Amino acid sequence: MNQQAGEPGKVELERIVSLALAEDLGAAGDITSKAIFSESASGAARVVTREPCTVSGMAAAAEVCRQVGGLDLLPLVQDGQAVPAAAEVIHLDGSLRALLSCERTLLNFLSRLSGIATLTRSFVDAVAGTGATVAATRKTGPGMRRLEKEAVVHGGGVAHRAGLYDAALIKDNHIAAAGGLAPAVDAVIRELGGEVEIEVEVDTIGQLAEAAEAAVDWIMLDNMRVEEVRECVALVAGRKKLEASGGIGLDNIREYALAGVERISVGELTRSAPGIDFSMEVDQ
Repeated sequence: MNQQAGEPGKVELERIVSLALAEDLGAAGDITSKAIFSESASGAARVVTREPCTVSGMAAAAEVCRQVGGLDLLPLVQDGQAVPAAAEVIHLDGSLRALLSCERTLLNFLSRLSGIATLTRSFVDAVAGTGATVAATRKTGPGMRRLEKEAVVHGGGVAHRAGLYDAALIKDNHIAAAGGLAPAVDAVIRELGGEVEIEVEVDTIGQLAEAAEAAVDWIMLDNMRVEEVRECVALVAGRKKLEASGGIGLDNIREYALAGVERISVGELTRSAPGIDFSMEVDQ
């Protein structure tokens, strides 16, 4: 799966932002701002990060402003850019009601996606020089898959497959229900061979030997210790590309990378990334 899998299309971005605005504005809109400010009142605001981060979510922020209307957005940084605390990332001009109506939704997108990009960058930096790539998983927020995988790419990682539809990954439950690794792999190759990338998950050395002889592109080493991964790399000897997954964090990812795998998938990137603290400061 290439990095393009993480890029949200225009229609998808519009849908995600529309849902986010709807849950905040409802049918009545921002009743507080409407009560205080006239429709003609205008203002300006700065969006500032309160902590160092790798930025992601600029497209979502722009789409929020487009859908709310009445605002001009000037981006001051790019997605993937590292910024210090107190950096201004966006300048806004326009309707004061619109500024205040879009504030939380815009900040939520920047916070969530920049948090993912920033955490990803930490993992990518940890494996620098090893040749291993850091990949996202499908452990994403419902409806947020594309945006969150794009944030991983902004942090220097790779998107991996977008979903169940664009690459075949034969996992433990497939193998168990099919009656073994061989019949599961054979069925996928028979139906999909040559059409999509095929990967099979193994969690024992015995399964690895069987998978290494199959016509698959990747073998995922699931929840294996570093010592076991090193043994797997030696046994496969370059015949297949190897991915390590499960139980891998910042404290040990470099050990896994040095063991010789080509890719390391980390659920923590999208499952547990802390949000980045952004604020919108309206000019007085």
